Amino acid sequence: MEDRIKLFIGCDPNDCDLEQMMVLEYSARKHSSLPIDIEWMRLSRAPSSFWFSDPAQGQGWRTEAWATPFSGFRWGVPAFCGYEGRAIYMDTDMLVLCDLAELWRVRMAPGKVLTGKGRKHSWRFCVAVWDCAAARAHLPPIERLRADPDSHRRMMEYFSQRPELIEPMGSDYNNIDGEKAALEQIRILHYSDMGTQFSHKYSFPRLQQEGRRHWFDGQVLPHPRADLAELFDRYYHEALGAGYALERYRAPHAFGELPKASQRDYAGNHRTRRRSFWSRLGLGRLMG
Repeated sequence: MEDRIKLFIGCDPNDCDLEQMMVLEYSARKHSSLPIDIEWMRLSRAPSSFWFSDPAQGQGWRTEAWATPFSGFRWGVPAFCGYEGRAIYMDTDMLVLCDLAELWRVRMAPGKVLTGKGRKHSWRFCVAVWDCAAARAHLPPIERLRADPDSHRRMMEYFSQRPELIEPMGSDYNNIDGEKAALEQIRILHYSDMGTQFSHKYSFPRLQQEGRRHWFDGQVLPHPRADLAELFDRYYHEALGAGYALERYRAPHAFGELPKASQRDYAGNHRTRRRSFWSRLGLGRLMG
């Protein structure tokens, strides 16, 4: 196995996620016993880019059904790697508290294509180790992945319905918003609720000063776990103190208007927001 980790990170192309990108890279390198090569996966208008998209012409990646600006990119990782070797995919809203070599060297049984968190037909692939060669038989050609606005949903369903292709991964490598776990139990923190992300306190004012808007258009709320918020703040300031800077993460050229699904009605998850009995039954609107 290679002694360099290939890490693919999905992020925004309009500089909204600079704080998340900085904290993720710093935290990953801080704990890693192996060198890491990072590919920032963000939409580009450059035809030479693997992540090229031209919404006006309907060319390249079609993202209009995605919840984030990078939702479907994870399915392109094996093609980017030439269907060879291993790769790790991560969303950008994560903080690494373990040695990524643990994931890089995770044992995958014969026939497994990628790791996932879940069970039966409910799986998460926001952190995933890919066997890129094994993936070739199960992924559409990259041209079809790019051209189909619904490819992300289709791929989620394809793998979720075929658990025999998934190597189950320890839950703490994709800990969703704390999950009632103590800090020392968390390997990778995924502050997944887009409305309560710790980076908003930095990114929203910065973007306002720059005359721009964040891609998340839903309601912003405080995170219920103050210890996790403090952890993010600590790593944010540690990164700056270690010589990291937001400017190094800016895209060469902002992408501009994003064709993606709106999050105005985004409701978060049960770990970050209290729900009434009726809303848990899906009857909130009927009762109101």
